[in-house]
Amino acid sequence: MGIVETLSEMLGSPLMRRSLVVAVLVGVAAPVMGTYLVQRRLALLGDGIGHVALTGVALGWLVGSLTGVSPIDRFAVPGAIVASVAGALLIELVRARGRTSGDVALAMLFYGGIAGGVLIITISGGSSSTLTGYLFGSIATVSSLDMWLALVLAVVVIGVGVGLRPALFALCHDEELARSSGLPTWLLSALVSVMAALTVSVSMRVVGVLLVSALMIVPVAASQQLTRSFAGTMRLAMGIGLVVTVAGLVVTYVRPWSPGATIVVLAIGAYALAAVAHPVVEARRRRREAPRDPHPEHDDDVTVGDAAPAAG
Repeated sequence: MGIVETLSEMLGSPLMRRSLVVAVLVGVAAPVMGTYLVQRRLALLGDGIGHVALTGVALGWLVGSLTGVSPIDRFAVPGAIVASVAGALLIELVRARGRTSGDVALAMLFYGGIAGGVLIITISGGSSSTLTGYLFGSIATVSSLDMWLALVLAVVVIGVGVGLRPALFALCHDEELARSSGLPTWLLSALVSVMAALTVSVSMRVVGVLLVSALMIVPVAASQQLTRSFAGTMRLAMGIGLVVTVAGLVVTYVRPWSPGATIVVLAIGAYALAAVAHPVVEARRRRREAPRDPHPEHDDDVTVGDAAPAAG
């Protein structure tokens, strides 16, 4: 089956149309916040928040089980949003007060999130296998509610990430300088963490909570190989994220592969290509930016018409 026929068949399915919309939103939104996390050297923050989101998913299952709603996982994504935002604010509070280092706080999120998710899902009558789709992504479970939630959250994430780019860049580049300039650094730090939490919630259905951090970070790392400016890195990372998520969706439509794993492998492939192209791009940039000698070495290169007019 050719690419055109495959895309035509995909667009004919309501499920795949919803999945394509969510994949586009995730591919564009995830690298936006990933750019700030890389700049702040918090690349693993998405992993920690993702583990907390798993607890939120389990709480959503528990609420669905107690209330008897159908489907039982109707509250899974809203539960992930609440839990991940709460976890993001908690880790910022811990880091700001200096009671423990950032890596210890992230470790607590890792272990507590996984343990809480497995325990609560067991209490709600499920099993650890129930969480597989949320751990690694499941295109087949994208509902209309998931699509609209992803749309709203992606608009918020992109709006904040792009609209507040000068202030957030100042924070990520030099927090002490940003504080001395009068910027509300704790509020901005909390905002970055909350936006990262919303990004995790948006991306959960497509790549899963265990792999969502890769989609936030790897496209940024790839674009850094080819760009110099912060804004240029963000724009190229958004483009790479869009390409790999849509390509991964198409591949998993044809092959019964894990969507999250496929998308992350494609993103790593994009990084490898960027790393190979990096020396070529740098060489071209150096040649383009090299200063030109205003005084030619050979006299025959200067014609009479090129001489400067005499003064007076």
